[in-house]
Amino acid sequence: MQPLLFGVNVSTSAAPGADPVREARAAEDLGFDFVSSSDHPSGTHPTFETWTMLTWIAASTSRIQVLSRVLSIPFRSPALVAKMAESLDRLSGGRLILGLGAGATDAELHGFGLPVPPVKEKIDGLADAIHIIRGLWNETSYSYDGSEYHTNSGEMTPKPERSIPIWTGTFGDRALAITGRQADGWIPTLGYAPLDQLPVMRHKVLAAAQAAGRSPDDVTCALNVTVSVDGTGEPNPDILAGSPGEIAERLGELAAIGFTAFNFMLEGPKPESQLERLASAVLPALRTAS
Repeated sequence: MQPLLFGVNVSTSAAPGADPVREARAAEDLGFDFVSSSDHPSGTHPTFETWTMLTWIAASTSRIQVLSRVLSIPFRSPALVAKMAESLDRLSGGRLILGLGAGATDAELHGFGLPVPPVKEKIDGLADAIHIIRGLWNETSYSYDGSEYHTNSGEMTPKPERSIPIWTGTFGDRALAITGRQADGWIPTLGYAPLDQLPVMRHKVLAAAQAAGRSPDDVTCALNVTVSVDGTGEPNPDILAGSPGEIAERLGELAAIGFTAFNFMLEGPKPESQLERLASAVLPALRTAS
């Protein structure tokens, strides 16, 4: 059985008073396994660029892993992402989880003057990207002629010192199949993926892995979950709210479905206090149970 992993979202907000390094160091000190940040570079609210921020976090911490949740492929060429990932993983001492997504934010792409592909082309592009990234990591000279992305005798030195894990945030059937065939992890979001559909979607990922000759154990099933420790209010199936014991119970039910990693987004006031409550009263119970 895989040990449970626990991560925490670090906001990309660049508003006055924002301190992503402080948030990441707090998570590291409290024993969390990774921190993550989403990739939305366009908008009217002040934000940091995700990759730059994660690099700054990695340079300011010593143990905790960093996860791009998830890097939107249409913003950056896959070959460049391969180089970016190798550099960050090497500089951080092997602490990168490369999260990739097909790119759902059409308005952002349009606003940055980039092509806005149809959904099919986005999904094809995700598959191409994983091929290219792995090819450049592993081959001396790599050529790939995909439907959306290409390389021509691409060379990249140095190569990664380890197999950098690639997790994808996917939902549709074709994208889930790509995850099962090609990725090391699957990280949907509770809410985007309804609770009753999670086991069905997970089965599709693992069935695709098995059909590709892989072991289902090769794919980490992670879940983004919004939590409100000691939170009250109207019941919401997409938010885990309540006492630490109640949250631990619901997370245990999700672990029983087959999720072995959880990435927490904190809802409500006093996020630092909630983080401490998670670390002291929720995580130990789950780790003991696993």
